[in-house]
Amino acid sequence: MGKKSNVALAIAAAAGAAWASTKALSKPDSRPSKEALKYEHPIILAHRGGLALAPEGSMAAFDNAAKLGVHGFEIDLRLTKDEEIIVFHDETLERTTDLTGKVADYTLSELRAADIGYHFKDIKDGFSYRGKGERVVTLGELIDAYPQMLINMDIKDNPATYEGSLMPSKLWRLIEEKQAFDRVVVTSFFDEQIDRFNLYAQNRVALGAGEKEVKKAYTAYTSQFRHLYHPKADIFQLPLRAKMVSLDSPGFIKFLSTLNIPVHYWTINDPEVMKKLIQNGAKGIITDRPDLAIDVLKLN
Repeated sequence: MGKKSNVALAIAAAAGAAWASTKALSKPDSRPSKEALKYEHPIILAHRGGLALAPEGSMAAFDNAAKLGVHGFEIDLRLTKDEEIIVFHDETLERTTDLTGKVADYTLSELRAADIGYHFKDIKDGFSYRGKGERVVTLGELIDAYPQMLINMDIKDNPATYEGSLMPSKLWRLIEEKQAFDRVVVTSFFDEQIDRFNLYAQNRVALGAGEKEVKKAYTAYTSQFRHLYHPKADIFQLPLRAKMVSLDSPGFIKFLSTLNIPVHYWTINDPEVMKKLIQNGAKGIITDRPDLAIDVLKLN
C-alpha cells in the first residue's frame, strides 16, 4: 500500500472519529418535565369541548365533556375588540353563531349577545341548542370553572394582526393572574406566537410545537442528524398526516418520547384509530367524540 493510500485511510479514520465524537457530544436535549404533562396513562382532550356532542367552545360542551370524564380540553383563543380573550376558533362569526363579521370587530358584551348554539347540529341532526342561551366563554371563566382540567390552548390570531400582536402578552398576564402555570399548554400554528409568548413565560408554561417546529423535528427524525435536534416544545399535537407525510409512526413517536416530549393526535373520532395510536405510543387523543374516546381508554 502506497503513501497516498495510507494518508487517505488516516484522513478517513480521523473523519470517522470526529463524526463519532461529535455525535456523542451532540446528543439531543431532552425537555425538562412540566407539571402539566406529568401523567402516567394516555389522556383524552375534548376538542373545543367535544364539538360533535354540544356547540363548540360553549360551557355546555365543557360541562358535558367533564361529566364524561375527560382529562382536559383543547381550545382556540381569539381577542375581542376590547381586548378580552375568548374561547373561539374562527376569525369570523357566521359559521357557529347568529352574528356575522369578525370577532375582532365586536366587544365582549356585544359577543355575549350571540347564540353560539345557533348552527349546531347534534348527532341526530337536530338543532338542540338553538336558543338555549349558550354564549361566548372567556378563557378566564373556563380556567375558573375547571381548575382540575388540563387546558390546551391554541393562539389563533395571526401575529401580523393587531390582535395577534397583543395576544401573547395578554395571555401570559391572564395565566399569571390565575396562577395556572401548571395546568395549561400554550401552542399555535404560528411558531412566532409561541416564541413571543415564551418571552414572557420563560418556560414556566408547557409549550406546544408550531408548524415549523414539527417540520424541523420530522426532518431530523428521517435524517442521520437526529442527535443535532434541540426541541423548543414540550409537547407535540399532530394530525395523522401532513400533506403526504405520515406523522403517526411508532418510530417518530418514540423519537420524541426519548426527548421527554409526549405526542397527542387530533382530531381523532374513530375508536379503532384511537386504539392504534395509543398502541403506537401516543400520550393523548384530541377528539370531537369524548364519549367514544373514554370508552376506548377504559379498554386499554
